[in-house]
Amino acid sequence: MTGRGRVDDLVVVVPGILGSTLADADGHEVWAASGRALVRGIRTFGRSVGDLTLPAGLGDGHPGDGVRPTGLMSDVHALPGVWNPVDGYSGLLNWLEKHFTLRRHLPGDPAGVPANLIGFPYDWRLSCRYNAERLAARVERELDRWRASRPDRRDAKAVLLCHSMGGLVARCYVEQCGGAELTRRVVTLGTPYRGSLDALMYLVNGMRYGVGPVGLDLTPFARSLPSLYQLTPDYACLTTAPGAPLRYAREVTGLPGVDGELLRHAGRFHAGLRESGAGARYGVEYVPVGGVRQPTPTTAETEGDGLRALLTIDGADEGGDGRVPDLSSRAVGAGRHAYTPWEKHGSLQNNGAVRRALHNWLTPEPPLHRGPDDDDPPLCVDAPEILVEGEPCEIRATAPPDVPGHDRVAVLAGVGDGPARTMTNRGGGVYTLRISGLPPGGHRVRIGTRAHAEPVMTALVLVLERG
Repeated sequence: MTGRGRVDDLVVVVPGILGSTLADADGHEVWAASGRALVRGIRTFGRSVGDLTLPAGLGDGHPGDGVRPTGLMSDVHALPGVWNPVDGYSGLLNWLEKHFTLRRHLPGDPAGVPANLIGFPYDWRLSCRYNAERLAARVERELDRWRASRPDRRDAKAVLLCHSMGGLVARCYVEQCGGAELTRRVVTLGTPYRGSLDALMYLVNGMRYGVGPVGLDLTPFARSLPSLYQLTPDYACLTTAPGAPLRYAREVTGLPGVDGELLRHAGRFHAGLRESGAGARYGVEYVPVGGVRQPTPTTAETEGDGLRALLTIDGADEGGDGRVPDLSSRAVGAGRHAYTPWEKHGSLQNNGAVRRALHNWLTPEPPLHRGPDDDDPPLCVDAPEILVEGEPCEIRATAPPDVPGHDRVAVLAGVGDGPARTMTNRGGGVYTLRISGLPPGGHRVRIGTRAHAEPVMTALVLVLERG
C-alpha cells in the first residue's frame, strides 16, 4: 500500500477528562492552558473554581452556567486533584490527516463542506450520559453531511477513536443514545470501562498538593463532578480491615467527602451500560487498547480518614497503564484487549505502536507491512507525575526478567526534544536516571533503548511553581 490509507467512514476523536478546552458565557477561556502555560492556567482555573463547581443533585443535567466546550487540548495538560498529566490531541489529529484520507473542517470552509475527521470537545465536568447525548447530535449531523457529499458514501458509519473517559462517553452513546445503528467501531485507548481507583483516591483523599508550597485546593470542585464519580471503580476495590473481603465503594459508608448519591448514580450508569446490548444487536465492534505492566493502583484499604492505594487485587499484581488497571481497560464482554502497548495512560493516543495498529482499524485496505511490531524490550516505568519546582525527579525503568538480556539493556531517557541520557544500570534489570532543574509546566520524558529513535513510552511530569 502506498500513500494515505483510504477511510470511507467518519472518524470522531473523543478525548478524556480535562481534554477539552472550556469557555464561559462571555467567551473567556476558563480551561485551555497546556504545555508551558499549564501552571498559569491551573492557577487561573483555581481562582474561578467557585463559579465552575457544580450544584448538588445535578445528575445528568447541565448547571446553566454558560460554560461550553470549544476545542481539544493541544499539549500536556493536568489538574491536580482531578486528573494527573495527559498528553494533547493535536499530534494525533495531524497524524491521522497525514496518513489517511481524512480531512478536518478548515477555517473559511463554506457551510456544508463535508469533513470526515471530527474532534469532539465536551464539558468534562458533566456526566457521561449528558455528553453522550451531545455526541449523538454531533455524529448525526456530521454523518449526514458526509453521506450526502457523494453517492459512494451513503453507507458510511462512524468510527469513534476515544481516549480514557472519552470511551465511556462513546459507549453510552452507542448503548443508550441511539448510536449503535450509526457506529461501525469504537476504538478505546485506556478507557476505564470498570473505573479507575485513582478517581476514588482523588475524591476521598482530596488534593495532596492543596497546602504548602503551591497553595491550591480543588477538592470541593472535584467532589462536585458527576464525571469523576463515573470514573470510580465499578468493581469491589475497598477493604476496611486486613484480610476482610473487598467491597464496592458504594457499599462502604462514611468515606470522607464523598457524595453518596453521586456514587450510587455512577453505579446505575455502569449498570445501564452493561445491561443495554444495543451495540451487540447492531454489530458494533469494540476495540479496547490498554497499556500493560505499569505500576497501577487497583485496590485500596481504609487508613484513618483516607485511603491507601494497593497495586494488587486478591494478592495478584495485574498492572495496567499506571492509572487504569488491566481488568478495567478491557471492554466489557470482550474478555481481552485488542492491543496491549507498553505505555502510560496519558500518552496512549500518541504512542507510535498504537498509531501503527490504527491502520488495521481505520482502513479497509490490507495492512501495511512494517516489520516486527516491537523490537525494543518492554519496560515498566515509574516516574513522579507531579513535582514542585526545585524537586529532583528520578525515573526508574525495569525490564522484566523473562526478557533475554534484561539486565544488559542500554536504556535512555530524555526530556522533551532534549538529548537522551543513558540510564544507570542498577542490576537485575533496573535502570534509573535523576533529572533536576525542570521548569514549571508540563514535560514529556521519553524512555527508550538504543535499538530505535522512537521511545518505547512517554512519562508525563507536571512541575508546579513554588509559592
